[in-house]
Amino acid sequence: PITPPLPHYPLPFPPPLPPSLRRVQLLARRPIAFHQLDVTDGAALQELFSQHRFSAVVHFAGLKAVGESVQQPLEYYRVNLTGTIRLLEAMKAHGVKNIVFSSSATVYGDPKYLPLDENHPVGGCTNPYGKSKYFIEEMIRDLCKADKDWNAVLLRYFNPIGAHESGMIGEDPQGIPNNLMPYVAQVAVGRREFLSVFGNDYETIDGTGVRDYIHVVDLAQGHIAALKKLKENCGCKVYNLGTGTGYSVLQMVRAMEKASGREIKYKITGRREGDVASCYANPELAERELGWKAAFGLDKMCEDLWRWQRQNPTGFSKN
Repeated sequence: PITPPLPHYPLPFPPPLPPSLRRVQLLARRPIAFHQLDVTDGAALQELFSQHRFSAVVHFAGLKAVGESVQQPLEYYRVNLTGTIRLLEAMKAHGVKNIVFSSSATVYGDPKYLPLDENHPVGGCTNPYGKSKYFIEEMIRDLCKADKDWNAVLLRYFNPIGAHESGMIGEDPQGIPNNLMPYVAQVAVGRREFLSVFGNDYETIDGTGVRDYIHVVDLAQGHIAALKKLKENCGCKVYNLGTGTGYSVLQMVRAMEKASGREIKYKITGRREGDVASCYANPELAERELGWKAAFGLDKMCEDLWRWQRQNPTGFSKN
């Protein structure tokens, strides 16, 4: 059995890898160095940076549920903002001045026009999660202005779904999923009875919310392209990572029914606070400047998600 990692331990003796990273190691066919730290623990981050030499940091750590952020704003600001400040301080202290930041399309707020390009106004966010991402973008922007040695690529994700095509790694939400597709997949596999659809009175094709869903492997490729961009001493750049196509909740349910061959029951309920009606990307800038474009369509996203869920009905545990 895997013993839970301690929050602090001598860095030369890291704890056992969690099941997800053991599988990544198998797929990558190389060992992975892993240290489990609290991103808000500045001392632990400083120690980590003193033990290893990094050329760049990809910063994913943070809380990420829109609905929860409306209920727990202080916790979202504490973790996301404090964690980023501590990380940037450690990077600065150790001369690591290249960062790729995991931002979000939520920084755009309620769209003034669609599709959303990178020049769309930001900061009119409809929830604390989006605000925390916006504040971090501004923080990194100011850092790059103050010190020209810093390079940053801010990646505004749309809605990542799918899984690795091996079926070995995928999204394993703790407790009740906050995002649509993991929930839909759990209904398809029999873990949940039905999907609650938040609102069917939006001005969209069928009244349900429209989002730009992107395959998680396409998203990963976008990060590789962003790391290459940092090598050009690019300063601070921002890019949308999306497909440019929006699908409604009910269209996603039908696509997952097709992929799984199973009926997915749903019930219409009230709108969720903090949600917007439609949100999809204009991804042309990333294609032009990063040489990156989403390669996978909706069928592939759903097929890969279903393979992962079917092979791992309870996620990484008890397989």
